Amino acid sequence: MSIALKDIYRIAVEKGIAADARDRAEIDRVLANAKKAHDKLDEDEREFFDTEKFTNPYSDTRISVGDPDSEVRGLLVGIDMEVGEVVLADRLREKGEPVDLIFAHHPEGAGYAGLHEVMYMQADLWAAQGVAIGAADALIEPRAQEIRRKVMPANHYRAVDAARLLGFSMMSCHTPADNSVNVFVQHFLEEEAPVTLEEVVKALRRIPEYADAARKGYGPSLISGSGLARPGRIVVDMTGGTEGPTEALERLSAAGVGTLVGMHYSEEHRTKAEELKVNLVIAGHVSSDTLGMNLILDEIERAGELAIHCTSGMVRFKRT
Repeated sequence: MSIALKDIYRIAVEKGIAADARDRAEIDRVLANAKKAHDKLDEDEREFFDTEKFTNPYSDTRISVGDPDSEVRGLLVGIDMEVGEVVLADRLREKGEPVDLIFAHHPEGAGYAGLHEVMYMQADLWAAQGVAIGAADALIEPRAQEIRRKVMPANHYRAVDAARLLGFSMMSCHTPADNSVNVFVQHFLEEEAPVTLEEVVKALRRIPEYADAARKGYGPSLISGSGLARPGRIVVDMTGGTEGPTEALERLSAAGVGTLVGMHYSEEHRTKAEELKVNLVIAGHVSSDTLGMNLILDEIERAGELAIHCTSGMVRFKRT
């Protein structure tokens, strides 16, 4: 049994919305604003507008190449799917594997070019923790624009072009997976209720993806705070495109957040957190991305049976 590419895309977006920290009214407002922005454009400007924004609030999640109505018998899924992984998919197909789709977590093509747009949802995440929404909006704007400028010189379609030439569909699933892992880990830690930072790390290692990473040498780790200290209010910080500004740590600390659990933090974030006495736990980047993608794949497999091949850091753990 196969599943249509458009249904894989639809399931990913729906899963992202179901796990979004924003309520449905806010998401609908974002979608409506996209339609208003399109309608205000001159006719000759509209061809450059991404109309997927009318129904999909995640600019980093797109079908990069392929007929949406095409059937997918199998896919190659990974965290970073570059030209090498596309060639690997072609080699698997030569060996008789039914691989029709390159399914990437980190975005390629237009999804990568639009990465900065999903960062604005971080303001809503901070507001949910008690940060004033006006301050949150003001904090995220310069950081989102910094990321926009950073990715502008990238060769966005390098892997997409390789997929097209070799006859594959290609799709990225970024924020929906990140939303999914964010909710999953937050609920998990609330149920586990660790009483020390050391216990936070140990609890995370009970999740299969993090246990696998720990066995491979890159498991969960405490980078700011003492292992025997109490974590206080724990907030999972794993969605919104990429890292926000360090200034957000000040607002979160003032709002009463004691510990942040994230995929990764820069050295600047660690230094700022130590200054503010905010605890930081790195759950793991690739392992967190893997968990998020597994949650998406669980939903996809409920809709249809297909062959799944993993590469580029991805390890399949089913929860269905």
